[in-house]
This record gives sequence, C-alpha cells and structure tokens, in this order.
Amino acid sequence: MSRTARARRETRREIAEFQGIGPVQVAEVDLRAEGPVLRPGPGGPPVGPGPVFVLVRREGRPAGTFLGRVPPGADPAETLAALARHMPVPEPWAPEPAVPEPPPVTVVVATRERADQLARALDSLLAQDHPDVDVVVVDNAPRSEATRKLVEGVYGGRVRYVREPVPGLAVAHNTGLAAVRAEVVAFTDDDVVADPRWLTEITAPFAADPRLGCATGLILPARLRTPAQVLLESHGGFAKGFAPRTYDPGRPPGDDPLFPFTAGRFGSGANMAFRTAVLRSVGGFDPATGAGTHARGGDDLYGFVRVLAQGHRLRYTPAALVWHHHREGWRDLETQAYGYGAGLTAYLTALLVNRPALLPALLARLPRGLAHARSLTAVRSGLGVSDGVSDGVSAPPRDGLPDGVSAPVRDGASDGVSASVPGGHGDRTHPWPRRLSRLQRRGMLYGPVGYLRARHALRTARREAAR
Repeated sequence: MSRTARARRETRREIAEFQGIGPVQVAEVDLRAEGPVLRPGPGGPPVGPGPVFVLVRREGRPAGTFLGRVPPGADPAETLAALARHMPVPEPWAPEPAVPEPPPVTVVVATRERADQLARALDSLLAQDHPDVDVVVVDNAPRSEATRKLVEGVYGGRVRYVREPVPGLAVAHNTGLAAVRAEVVAFTDDDVVADPRWLTEITAPFAADPRLGCATGLILPARLRTPAQVLLESHGGFAKGFAPRTYDPGRPPGDDPLFPFTAGRFGSGANMAFRTAVLRSVGGFDPATGAGTHARGGDDLYGFVRVLAQGHRLRYTPAALVWHHHREGWRDLETQAYGYGAGLTAYLTALLVNRPALLPALLARLPRGLAHARSLTAVRSGLGVSDGVSDGVSAPPRDGLPDGVSAPVRDGASDGVSASVPGGHGDRTHPWPRRLSRLQRRGMLYGPVGYLRARHALRTARREAAR
C-alpha cells in the first residue's frame, strides 16, 4: 500500500472516531457563602443529565474547570456543586485583591459578514460593568450592508461603525486602533460572549502597573455541541489556565527557554488589551498578518512580542473571561490547524522582517528551546498521554467519560492533569488526529511564503483602494 493510500485510510479512520464524539453541556457553578449558584453556559439550555463541562467560580471569580456527569434523575445543581466543592484549588485559596479603578477603554471588534454573531457579542459588551466603555466595530472588506445596518440601526449612538475596505484582521485592528480615544484598547472577536466583568478585569492591571503594555485573559467554550468543538476543548482550547501571571522581559521565565518568541502561551486575540500609546508606539499590528490574508494568522502573537521587545510587561489574568463559540465541523478544524501553523511562522517572519535585530536573540534561544520541547515530549510519552502525534491512542467513549464517572479534574493551578482521571479540560482524552498535525506542519512550512504573499497583496490592495 502506498504512503498516500495509507494516509487516506488513516484519515478515514480518524474521521470515523471523530464523528463518534458526543456533545457536552456547558455550565458554571458559583460557590458563594450564601450557597452555590448553577447557570448554563451563555445562551445555553438548562443543565440536564449527561456530561457537563463546568466552570467553577468562587465568589464570582473563575477558579477552575472540570468535566462531570449528571446521572438521570439527579438534581444538576446539587450534583455539580458537590463536585465543584471537591475540586482541588491552590491552598490557601483566596480571591485576588479588589481591582483598582479601571482606566477608560475602547473595545475594537473586527467583523466580516457575520451580523448575527456580532449582535450577540455587542449585547455582551454593552452589558459590561466597566464605568467608561467605548465600542468600535470595524467592518472589514464588506460584501453587503448587513453589518452597517445592524450597528447604525440597532446600536446607533452606543457603538461606532468604521469601514475598512482592505481585507485582513490586522488591517482592521489597525483601523480600529486609529479610532481609539481611550487610554486602553481591548480587542475581541465577533464570535464571543464577554463576561460582564471582562473589561473591568482586563483593564484594571494597567492602573496597577505603569510598565504594563499588554493584558490577556481567559477564553472558555460557549458551547460543546459538535465533535469539532469537543475535540478542540479536550486539547485545551484557547484557555491558558487559572493562575495569574506577569511576563517581564527584564526577568525571563525559567520554564520558557524561547521567551518571548513562544507568544502563543501568553493569550489569544479574542481576549487581549493594550495600553493605547504603547501599541501605537510599536506601529500596531503587522498588516500582512492575520485571518483574511495569505499569512492566515499571527497578528496577535506579533503584537505580544513587539510590546515585550520594547521592554513592557504582559499580564495574564484569568478573571478577565470571554466565552468563545468554537468552529463546528471537521473542515473547520482542518482550516484552523493549517492556519495556526501558517500564522506561527508568518508572525516570526514578520518579526524578523520588521525587527531584524531580534534574530540573534531568537537563534540564541533555539538550542535550549528544542531541548525543552524534547523533554516535554518524553514526559508525555511516559504518562501515556497523546501529544497529537504519538501512536497507540485508543478511541474514547462517545461522550468522553466512562459510564458513571463524575469527577472534578482540573484546578488550573498547574500545567499537568492527572492521567488517572478522565475527561478533564485539556487532558487530551480524545486523540488529536494525525491529519490535523500534518496540516499544522504544512502550514508552518507555508507561513513565511504566505507572509511575503500577503505583503504583496496588501500593496496591491492599497493601490487599488487609492484610485
């Protein structure tokens, strides 16, 4: 059998396993002094029997996640609250100190032909408890008037509308940055629902730390209805844990030999904020990066590293929460995997093109970074946990949990998840298909070419727009 035939056969098997992944409910349990409160995920139905992905809050603040099961006939609130109380947390646990008065903020939402999703995101942004919020929608290379009609017709006077004819997420973000009036600019996507305290939590660190240039926050799944959504979240999704952390270029973290070039660990573009003057001082985002360009992505990673390279700190704060609507199908995952790979090397190419002085620092970090990656792979193999490319991973049960298992599994305080407890957030219960790993590697090879193609296309688009 040829290599191509074997690859096709393996892909068919992986898709069959993928299609056997069942849906998971999303909910949150808030453990308060007056008693626990159970709520479904944003826009979701009431919780019923079956597997449930649960965000645990303690007095309102996100503290961890677990995957549990509500047995038939059981009370969901009592069952999940009992599991949440036994979820391990850092000891002694205490909420973070009260946040300082947050600075004024402008939120930029770039969108293209997704008016229905955009309305859901805007409703959540207009329900924020932040005292001084300005919202700007950037309509990127629109093909219709749907977004403009929504913003001006439904949200007129509360949301500003800006049109950007040149396609590309970074271009749209730079257009939004030019319209910012506030001390802090926050960015999110049109497929999120922001927690009511999101803007307060993500902007308050700027008041507490004058050296802070960037802040990122927690991203959790709004729904886990399809195999693609469950698979992505079982490998960690977009979440970066529940432990606040400050990244300081003056004190590089010992557990990250490639710092600051491993920008993906800092956060994601759906939940990020910058001190406006700092982001403008580094030139904003590279317009040849991001979704909608040949580079496929990397605009957020570029922004993180440029700010750190200027000597500013970056703060990850899990209290700043948004709920993300993951893509729903296998083809979406294929596109996403290829785009992640391309965006990674495209952003590195953009950095070296725009800041060639960073090349010696990157080359100096590569040997330790590769050794660190090999050690992590060895640890994963010893635990029998799939890293997305290893052999011998058996298919999980349809819903990701053996019958009768209801267990809290993750406290967010460490990077490891107990291999003896199934179904945890980021525990890789469902094997990552090799097809997606191969696509990501292909994307990485393409990224530098994609970035150069994007630069050429950008110059052409700007000339045509100027006519």
